[in-house]
Amino acid sequence: MRSFAEIDIEDNGNYLKMLSAVSKLSGLFSESGVPFINYRVAENIFCKSFNADNLSRSDTAFDANYNSTGVGLKTFVCNSNNSNEKVAEFNSLSRILNDFQGVNLAHKLAEFRNERINLANRLYGIENSIYHIVARRNKELILFETDYDKIDIENINSVKKNNASLQFEDGKNSYSFNYSKSTLFRKFFIPENAFKLPIDILEDPYSLLLDLFEDKNLKTANDKLIKGVNYVILPLYGYKNKERFVFEKSGLNQWNAGGRKRNFGEVYIPIPIEIHKQFPNFFPNRDEQFELKIPTGEIFTAKVCQENSKALMTNPNNALSDWLLRNVFQLIEGDIVTIEKMNELGFDSVIITKDNEGQFKIDKAKINSYEQFKI
Repeated sequence: MRSFAEIDIEDNGNYLKMLSAVSKLSGLFSESGVPFINYRVAENIFCKSFNADNLSRSDTAFDANYNSTGVGLKTFVCNSNNSNEKVAEFNSLSRILNDFQGVNLAHKLAEFRNERINLANRLYGIENSIYHIVARRNKELILFETDYDKIDIENINSVKKNNASLQFEDGKNSYSFNYSKSTLFRKFFIPENAFKLPIDILEDPYSLLLDLFEDKNLKTANDKLIKGVNYVILPLYGYKNKERFVFEKSGLNQWNAGGRKRNFGEVYIPIPIEIHKQFPNFFPNRDEQFELKIPTGEIFTAKVCQENSKALMTNPNNALSDWLLRNVFQLIEGDIVTIEKMNELGFDSVIITKDNEGQFKIDKAKINSYEQFKI
């Protein structure tokens, strides 16, 4: 695959131009000669330039989907030829990880990291993956690609530990795990053939901004996420003794309920009554069908149903279970969804978005997203 810098140059694109333009405005945020680029800005520039799907909102293993290639986007200051950068957080699994040490901890971290990558592959139909790096030095950006491999568990070696962290290698990459932050880091090396983009930071970016916006009728953003207007967060769990809990006979485990014979595809996503009270116009009326697009692009027929409109279901119902239970959670028929499984995969909620035409989409949302949403 050609580098993204090469693709941009050959296609007469705007990627390098936009990176340069943002970097020139670094004086707004810093007095350093090293260009300043917020990581979210770098992600948005990449996705806009290459018409890639932006996955950063879903907090998945990849930041972008470029033609079924999962792209991890990193931007960081690097004054040497390498830098240790965060690749995964395991806050929700810290209690489990505390039971492991040394090589056993390295193996468990690798399992969790690899499963997060596998989850993203399943969710978004990813066939290949790669890291795209924008390293920043004095007056220049350094762009390059490197592998986005899973950790080779069988080859884990050179395991070392101290009071603060664990270090290990897998024959190709070097990793370190910070105990207190439950964060996994990987060492990235800058290759000699990396693309270098010179940057001249503007001395007075404020005057440029004043001139740019003076007497100009510029379009304002209309695609931002607005709570209850174009998105809501739905939990995949309930509460038991004030703790998150997945009930064994309702919601995603509705098929396990008693009273009558049920099939394994009988599931629903719970809609808390507070959602309807606060945002009564977000969903269509009860039993009114609408289209719901999943991350792979497939479109389901869905509806809000049951008493108090408490359930989001698909027609046929097993379309939801085949996707969410079989493909995403990788459960076989007869296995129930648990909060432990959600913690392992790093999500316990879904985000439902809708556009101006009323088209709905569903994607995963990271741990505690609903708790933050309902505040």
